[in-house]
Amino acid sequence: MKILFLPSWYPSEYNPVKGIFIKEHAKAVSLFNDVVVLYLEYDGNIKTLWKTLSDRKEDGIRTIRVKYRKLLIPKEITYSLITIKLFRKILNSGWKPDIIHAHIFLAGLPAVLLGKIYNLPVIVSEHWSVFTRSKLSKSKISMARFVFNKAKIILPVSKNLEKAIKSCGIRNRFEVIPNVVNTDIFYQEPKNYKSKIKNILFVGSLSETKGLSYLLHAINVLAKKRKDFILDIIGDSRDRKRYEDLSRDLKIDEMVRFHGLKSKDDVAKFMKQCDFYVQPSVVETFGITFIEAMACGKPVIGTKIPVLEEKINQERGILVQPGNVQDLVNAIDYMLDHYQNYSSEKISLYVKENFTHEVIGKKIDNIYRDILCAKK
Repeated sequence: MKILFLPSWYPSEYNPVKGIFIKEHAKAVSLFNDVVVLYLEYDGNIKTLWKTLSDRKEDGIRTIRVKYRKLLIPKEITYSLITIKLFRKILNSGWKPDIIHAHIFLAGLPAVLLGKIYNLPVIVSEHWSVFTRSKLSKSKISMARFVFNKAKIILPVSKNLEKAIKSCGIRNRFEVIPNVVNTDIFYQEPKNYKSKIKNILFVGSLSETKGLSYLLHAINVLAKKRKDFILDIIGDSRDRKRYEDLSRDLKIDEMVRFHGLKSKDDVAKFMKQCDFYVQPSVVETFGITFIEAMACGKPVIGTKIPVLEEKINQERGILVQPGNVQDLVNAIDYMLDHYQNYSSEKISLYVKENFTHEVIGKKIDNIYRDILCAKK
């Protein structure tokens, strides 16, 4: 089948992590179908209304990248009009999709318009945490209702996100399709447990939503009891200096190392070398870094929030109360002495059975086929 991906976010050389989960979905789908990605990115500095930056194969997938600026009308309308124009150019080149698959409801607006014009089924995958955090404006909720109710099916990445979308008044068919973990990069490697210094790893945005200050305070408490560990922190934000200053103020800077942003390959190396993973998030839409760590066979420490309760049980790690420093101290203290007792093989197998490109690609392919059969 021919599938057109319309993503609101997509990685680039300037921002390699933006929407990386959507690209992994495209790669999964491309194992079974012919995928074209049409990605429009807003840029108020370009002189023309829109400009094609590239049209080439990326990881074997034809990817069309376009910059656009808005007219004296809402940006969403401009985006939709340009998308429709570019779609017509794709049709004129001889390629017509069987299904339009939008990622994020904002991209769903032009998708459902195109679906109506060309009688094509539209699917919308949703990844955005604004639903679980109740951060949508009234106008965006209205847009979401329009898009979701026009789609053939909605594919949230977690049960918790599905529940949050439904709470906005959306009544449609849902099926949870998780994000993908690239097990060609994230996989289990044998580790020698003889080192006296244990390596703890955190990967994520340096922000309160990821619970970083809460983690640093827990390390401060634990450091008064034991010194046999190092915390490696991968990630960045405008608040990085504040967290580095907090680390110094707490006098734990010799035990905490800030590494900044890293490529997926580098993150995988850190995960394979660490002893266990910690991320005390307050909010998560999916929690991809937890799954990546588990793909490497590592036990994890997370928080008792719905999306993590879906994935982490006592065989894979420990869940603590969000914002509870002592609870986190106890979990890290326990894990420092018992991480080697977790079965790396079982943890890694859980990921292979549920989150690989092949597993997710086949699930989406089955949905495509059901929709096209129903159309006939």
